[in-house]
Amino acid sequence: MKERDLILMKSLIESYVKQGTPIGSKALLQSSHLSVSPATVRNIMADLERQGLLLSPHTSAGRIPTTQGLRIFVDKIIQVRSPKSALINHVRSNLNPNLDTRSLVGTASNLLSDLTRMASLVQIPSTPVKKLQHIDFVPLSDHRLLVVMVLENDEIQNRVIQVDRNYERSEIEQMANYLNRQLAGRDINSARKELFGEMLKEKQQLDSLLQNAIEFAEKGFQSSQELTQQNEDGFHLSGQTNLVSMASHGQLDNIEQIFSAFKQKQQIMSLLDRSLAADGVKIFIGEESGSQGLAGCSLVTAPYKQDGKPVGVLAVVGPTRMQYDKVIPIVDVTAKMLSSALDSKVRTSS
Repeated sequence: MKERDLILMKSLIESYVKQGTPIGSKALLQSSHLSVSPATVRNIMADLERQGLLLSPHTSAGRIPTTQGLRIFVDKIIQVRSPKSALINHVRSNLNPNLDTRSLVGTASNLLSDLTRMASLVQIPSTPVKKLQHIDFVPLSDHRLLVVMVLENDEIQNRVIQVDRNYERSEIEQMANYLNRQLAGRDINSARKELFGEMLKEKQQLDSLLQNAIEFAEKGFQSSQELTQQNEDGFHLSGQTNLVSMASHGQLDNIEQIFSAFKQKQQIMSLLDRSLAADGVKIFIGEESGSQGLAGCSLVTAPYKQDGKPVGVLAVVGPTRMQYDKVIPIVDVTAKMLSSALDSKVRTSS
């Protein structure tokens, strides 16, 4: 994309974030300060629309960014400044290592919602309890497989999943052997992180059968009771009233669907798990989250660690037209300060 196009994209999205209305070519020319004609701006906007980066609502001649346009904005255009020391000190002072872990997580969640004026989700750290001995697949009729996970002490967890075709026993053994080489002997949470982390990254490099093995294991792990044995909820939710306020001012649509999505705890946990292996902040825009209820939202997420290992994920949930450059450093700092507080707890107790 040409520099001129990027400048216009930046100006249009920044104006849209502030106003929430389609941006016309005349207003865009003024805000971008480019020395071009109005016709040139209109031509560029039309070209960006053809590329799927902008769209023109039927009620207006102006344009708004699409999910793809916002993705380019987040990845290539915005400049995120280093967090101010006042922010770092404020977050650090509130995350007292003397608090119990659940209280620390709750405090981090409240901080995120207060600082961003949006909703926040923070996973409560998992406590590994049982190791995975092995995984097996049992073929059933009508394109179904039984995913069997055998844990230590011979505890068995299983789930029936729908698959694309009936698989031969030799194929099933090959898939199970691959997964067991990667995951057997790990505790459930470590195996889950490996599956959603490194194995998912390498998925495209594998043949189709092993790609299917990872997909089938994902479905099995998502239903595992171990995912919800961490605690009753699995995550701390704060700031729902902020979203209600946004909805009442027309900044957010489908508030009922959003609150309904929050109640789908297993789906939320699976979504947060996708950021466990991230190196810093990871952003889901609109339908990228895979949640129909959150399709009108963006999530700014980051993993937090204990003793250098990811133990959970925190997230800010708000409209897609959020001020990403302000939200990203808040999420990043909170994740790092929560990690620091958890490490201090370990040192104090040892």
